Amino acid sequence: MKKLIPLLLLAFSPAAYCDITQKFVTSAQISVDMPFVTTQKLGTTYSLSGTNITPSVTSGGSTTSNAIGGLNVGSLTAGVPAMIQTDKTVTTAGSSFAVTESLTMGDATPSAVTPSAGIAALPHLGGQTTVGSGGTASNLGMTSLSSGVHTCTAGGSGTSCIGQTTVTITID
Repeated sequence: MKKLIPLLLLAFSPAAYCDITQKFVTSAQISVDMPFVTTQKLGTTYSLSGTNITPSVTSGGSTTSNAIGGLNVGSLTAGVPAMIQTDKTVTTAGSSFAVTESLTMGDATPSAVTPSAGIAALPHLGGQTTVGSGGTASNLGMTSLSSGVHTCTAGGSGTSCIGQTTVTITID
C-alpha cells in the first residue's frame, strides 16, 4: 500500500498551467549623412586709447570735446553699424603722445541662402566656417537573417548601419 500512495497523489493532484509568450523583433537602419555648411558672422568692434590726446566728436555742425566716437548702433546697414569718427588732437604741444585705435568691421547680414545640387554657395564671412562633405552610399547595404544575424556592407565616408534583434520570452 505504501507504494501506491505516490501514484494516488499524482492522479489526484491539480494540473499546473502556464502561459508562454515569445516575441522576436528585428530592426535595421542604414543612413547616409548629408552635406552641410555652417558659418558665423564676425561682429563689429571699435576701441581707442592713448596718452596726451584730447578726443572729440563732431556731429551736426557742433563739436563735443572729450568725447569718443565709435559705433552708431542706431544706424545699421545690413546688420553693420555706422561709424562715428573720433577727432584727436595733442593736448600738450611738444610733448610725446601715443594713440591706439582699432576697428574691426563686421560682416553684413547675407541674403537667404538656397541650396542647389546639394550644397549652397555661401558668402565669405569673417567668422568660423565649418564644412561637412556628406556621405557616399557606394555599396552600403544590410542583410538581416531570421536567426538574428546582421551583416552590414560598408559604404563610403559618412555612412552608418545599425542592426538589432530583441528576443523576449515571458512565462506566467
